[in-house]
Amino acid sequence: MNRKIILDLAVTLDGFIEGTNGELDWCIMDSEMEFIHFLNQIDTILYGRTSYDLWGQYTPGIEQDDTEKETWELIHSKEKYVFSRTQKGTDTKAIFINDNILEEVNTLKNTPGKDIWLYGGASLITTFINLGLVDEFRLSVHPVILGEGKPLFIDIKQRLNLTMVNTRKFSSGVVQLIYHLNEK
Repeated sequence: MNRKIILDLAVTLDGFIEGTNGELDWCIMDSEMEFIHFLNQIDTILYGRTSYDLWGQYTPGIEQDDTEKETWELIHSKEKYVFSRTQKGTDTKAIFINDNILEEVNTLKNTPGKDIWLYGGASLITTFINLGLVDEFRLSVHPVILGEGKPLFIDIKQRLNLTMVNTRKFSSGVVQLIYHLNEK
């Protein structure tokens, strides 16, 4: 049984993953969503370089609550891969991949371990979708319309047929949709 690559992220009702200036203030962290349970299902996180620079070593401030601190501690305990065309592996906390994405990721999927979280950003997500590397789409649709921002799906090269696996509705108004990519 191969490890799955799971795209798990928050998206607005109109399909944006962040605002025009990178705003994420609309994103609800809802304990009902059991994010820590999700983190315990994975042991590897895949980042684009920009996302890694922003979040790869993020440390919550002392004003954050214990759940947020526990979440980040768990995130930082995972193995991290960073996909970058330019930056080489100079970081002891991550493994950098510069090319041969399909081969490198398929090798990773075939090594023993838990599932793999495709964190993002947008261009890495597009690359993975176009290479057919996303096995599961876990989209938490938030009850907000931004009108503009960074869209989730851009430059997708071919139609993808998905199968609905689960839906969950939370009191915050967030709806989580889980789809698997149909076998080719």
